[in-house]
This record gives sequence, C-alpha cells and structure tokens, in this order.
Amino acid sequence: MTAASATSPALSSERRFALGIGLTNECNLSCSFCYRDPTRVDRLSLDQVRAVLDRLPVRSVNLGTGENGMHPDFKPMLDLLRAEPIKLTITSNGHSIAVIADEDVRGFADVEFSIDYPTDEEQDAQRGPGNWDLVMEQAARCRRLGVGVTFIAVMMRTNYDRLAGIARIAKQFGAPLRVNVYQAVRSDAFALTYDEYWTGFEALFAQTDVIAIGEPLVRAMAGLPARQGGCGVATVRVTPRATVQPCVYWPGSGQGLDLLLHAGEAIVETAPFAAARRLPNPCRGCAFEAPCHGGCAGRRHLLNRLDQPDPYCPVVRGDMRRLAIRMAATRDLPKLESACTTIVIARD
Repeated sequence: MTAASATSPALSSERRFALGIGLTNECNLSCSFCYRDPTRVDRLSLDQVRAVLDRLPVRSVNLGTGENGMHPDFKPMLDLLRAEPIKLTITSNGHSIAVIADEDVRGFADVEFSIDYPTDEEQDAQRGPGNWDLVMEQAARCRRLGVGVTFIAVMMRTNYDRLAGIARIAKQFGAPLRVNVYQAVRSDAFALTYDEYWTGFEALFAQTDVIAIGEPLVRAMAGLPARQGGCGVATVRVTPRATVQPCVYWPGSGQGLDLLLHAGEAIVETAPFAAARRLPNPCRGCAFEAPCHGGCAGRRHLLNRLDQPDPYCPVVRGDMRRLAIRMAATRDLPKLESACTTIVIARD
C-alpha cells in the first residue's frame, strides 16, 4: 500500500470495498482447524444485509465464515445480492452449492471450494466422509453452468509441502488455487513453524504460476511492489454476530454493526481499521517496508504483537528468503486485492 493509504484511506463514492459477509456461523462439518465459534448459532437478518449494502460502496461480496446455505433465508439473501452491481462469490465445503438451483448458482461470479489435501482419503478424514466427492461433483456442476471455480486451501502444519498437488487437481476444472496461511484463532495446533512457512511457499511456487500474492511477507520476498488494497484499507468483514472487523481473523468481538451503518465507508477511520494498517516501529526504514508493511496484521494481533514484525519475517532473523516465482496470465478474480492470500495455478 502507499504511504498515504497506510495512514488514512481516501473516502469516495467509488465502489472500492471488498465485503466479506458471514450470513451464519452454522456448518454441517466440524473441521478442527476452523476459526468459527461452534458453541453458538448466529445469523444475520435480511434487513441487516440490505442495510450494509445501502451504506457501503461495495464492488465484491464473498459469503464465508460458516456454511451459508444453512441460513433459513439463504434464497432471499441470494436474490438480494444478485440484484446488486457487484461480483458475488462464496466459500463452501460444497453443501451450500448442492442445496440451491442452477439459476442461483449462476448468480455467482466464482465459487470457492475448500480442499486441504490432494487425496480423497485425507480430505474425508479431516472434513467428513463424502466431502471430497461432494466438492468434485459441485465443482463440475459449476463449470457446466459456466460459473468460475476456485479451490481454496489452508496452509498448515499437516499439508504445507503438498499444496501443489491440490493446485493440479484444481487445474482439472480450469481453476486456480487460493492459499491462506493458517491463523491460530482458536488453537495453534496447526500453526506453521518459521521453516514450514517458507518451505511451503517455495514448494508451491516451484510447481505453479502466480496469479496474485496478498500475503505481505511472501509478496515482498517475491519482489512484487506494494499493494493498493488489503486489510484496513478496502476490506470489511461483517460477522454473523452483526459485528464489523477489518480482517476475518481479527481477535475480539468486533465493533457493532450499527457503527458501520452510521459511518459508511468512514468505518476505515475507526481504531481497529487504523490498527490493521499501522506500520510497526521496528519495520520503519526496512527495504521491504512498502510491499510488506510489517506482515500480516491479523496474525500479529492474534499473537499479541501488533507493534512487532510478523513472526515469519526473515529480515529480523538475518535470513533473506528470496522467492523465485513465475507469473501467470492475469485473471479477473474478485479476491485479487482483498486479503492476505496467495493465488496460483498449476503449470501445464
């Protein structure tokens, strides 16, 4: 991000926000690495979703957090969102797509399917029997309907060196792979060590081409320039509890939805959003200050070190980890600038 956007993003009526909405935190699965709270059921109302869209100039909406198809008003909410001048996406384990009609599937610009292992046995062992087949069936259905497909994986201790295998499976559907680094929201059981983090990305880039890199440290070590968006600048997360956060992993209960409805796009001037884009003092003057900007703010905040460099930073260790990447052809994907994520596609 630029120096100006790092301190105070300019406000305008331009549709610049990537909005993440969790309609519900319900899910038909119980993955041990999930960040949602399984101890309670929370749901947004149709009126609340409508009010957010009326107050925020949104360019894209992703439905995430829980399995959104379990919301009892999922169909009318899809009708509402499809009528907006936005790119609509959803992240699903397959269930939310399986329960809707073809017409509603066509309302999505892209459907993200969660796959964390390159074999059906491992996937089903982690997520539940039949999940692999469900994802493959629904991904094929989306492609038949002309809907874009992305596979999404969480890079964690149990799969960090095998993600290229998932990218090859995604390529069978003409799909890229989006990778998010595991964040210790509820447990650090799957958290990567420093070496696993960097080995994982090195292994991934050795067999895939890069569409986009939003993970700040990785972007910097790959030699890419500063981003224009990202957390605290043009991303807003609305949770099923009707709270607002700058990042889906941001700790704490969040700010009340009423604040967003009052502030509109000025929500980025509130304290959590300002904190998400604040540069840690030890990072000032670093050669990678612009593209990295201290690394992932959500991860730093989760570890109670928001004012310190990202724990995966190689510079503070004197361990330069330059990454060799090969860029892929540009794709028009809604999440190119929206989060600390990395998008690749398997090589032919």
